Amino acid sequence: MSSPSELPPDPATPDEKTAVPLKIEDWLTVAVMAALALITFANVLVRYFTDQSFAWTEEISVFLMIVLALVAGSAAVARNRHIRIEVFADAGPPRRQRALARFGALMVALLFAIMAVLSARIVWDHVQWEETSPGIGVPQWWYSIWLPILSVVIAGRALGLFVRRGRERDGDEEAGR
Repeated sequence: MSSPSELPPDPATPDEKTAVPLKIEDWLTVAVMAALALITFANVLVRYFTDQSFAWTEEISVFLMIVLALVAGSAAVARNRHIRIEVFADAGPPRRQRALARFGALMVALLFAIMAVLSARIVWDHVQWEETSPGIGVPQWWYSIWLPILSVVIAGRALGLFVRRGRERDGDEEAGR
């Protein structure tokens, strides 16, 4: 059985102070979810009453789901709620936990920085070759530009977490010596 100190943090606890407010990701999540719900509801109504469907809804919905995943990923990184193996990350003395948290944040930042660079090359190809989307024929870069932008945002949030974890000090560290 786990002791109360080993339980995961309560989701209702207030967020850590960040340089860029986390409300941005929260409101973007709400807006994207609302747009997805409205688009899907409109398509269902049109299909029900006319036996037709809006061709553009699937393309826009897929794009919005990708944006939703990246925005939510940014919020998860900033709140230090990203996926990790808690047996390793939350075990041991506070100094070790902090070091692993900083290492994890640095690796997330590196991963998303690499993703930003590589996906920017894809965006450039879309612009250079004037590719259009398969469903509605708009320029493909309208969709693909958001991957490098949101990857930079996630990398920035991870670097912010790295800095915050480096600044924190725990009284338990000195008690454990």
